[in-house]
Amino acid sequence: MGKPIPLCPLDAVPDGGSNGFAVDVDGTRQGFMVIRRGNALHVYANRCPHVGLPLDFTPGQFLDPERTHIQCANHGALFRIEDGFCVSGPCAGAGLKPFQTKVIKGTIYITD
Repeated sequence: MGKPIPLCPLDAVPDGGSNGFAVDVDGTRQGFMVIRRGNALHVYANRCPHVGLPLDFTPGQFLDPERTHIQCANHGALFRIEDGFCVSGPCAGAGLKPFQTKVIKGTIYITD
């Protein structure tokens, strides 16, 4: 990845919530999830490390009912929001692929 890639407007991700987006990266369409906690943004590839499926059945809904973990809708695996580490489920010990971001003029950009 060369220059930063625009992912979404910051306002598209509610504080305390999540949303999903698909953008072209190096000519390939890729899915991403964004979890927002105040000014902290956590961006991961939208792919479960267990079988490679997207984590959301309902578009943009990645959090468990308590909003304390990312939850795979396919197998119920739970991932820590802050680092994507799987704490339970069939891929326990694995992790989500993280991406670095930057907010520029109200837009979230992927920078790595």
